[in-house]
Amino acid sequence: MGRDVIIACDFPSGEQTLAFLDQFQGKKPFVKIGMELFYAEGPDIVRAIKARGHQIFLDLKLHDIPNTVKKAMAVLSRLDVDICNLHAAGTGEMMRAALEGLTRPDGTRPLLIAVTQLTSTNQEALENELLIDRPMDEVVMAYAENAKAAGLDGVVCSPLEAEKVHARCGADFLTVTPGVRFADGDKGDQKRVMTPAQAKAVGSDYIVVGRPITAAADPVAAYERCLEEFVV
Repeated sequence: MGRDVIIACDFPSGEQTLAFLDQFQGKKPFVKIGMELFYAEGPDIVRAIKARGHQIFLDLKLHDIPNTVKKAMAVLSRLDVDICNLHAAGTGEMMRAALEGLTRPDGTRPLLIAVTQLTSTNQEALENELLIDRPMDEVVMAYAENAKAAGLDGVVCSPLEAEKVHARCGADFLTVTPGVRFADGDKGDQKRVMTPAQAKAVGSDYIVVGRPITAAADPVAAYERCLEEFVV
């Protein structure tokens, strides 16, 4: 897999999602299926989008005791998605169990990445609500190192941290970065953001883009703008 743009299809129904994807005639963008859509439609929407030829990032952010996560990942691995994720805060034991569950009998598996800190979390919330008194960069780097030590393929992090994650964990350790907005766009509830071009410059491997594409007047044009800024 090379650098790519992943569209966050955060729609409340499968019908809306498939209608949105119908606009991309002749194109098969990489798609993120998150909690809203998965909980609304279940695994059938994953199968339907996969059958259309899209790569899929199944963004369910598992975080539970190791045995529960292991069993859940074994179920998700049968959906033939390309990327799954979990919360690095679940500890190394949970991440190793997840890998074990995700790996199929033939040894293949989707990529597995860990969420470090959500891009809606800032330093103030980290300290005052999560009671973590270390700087955000330090926390993200520690979580990334834990994920690499557990055998994971990469992390979800802010584009602000992508370059440092690569420096700490290696060029092949994937950085999947939400919190991407066009320079002339609305930041929404994201606190730590960059433009697609800036994310490319700092070495993000994948950018996850939702509302700047899905809420655009012309979603296909917005997607192509992302590709031009980030991939080309």
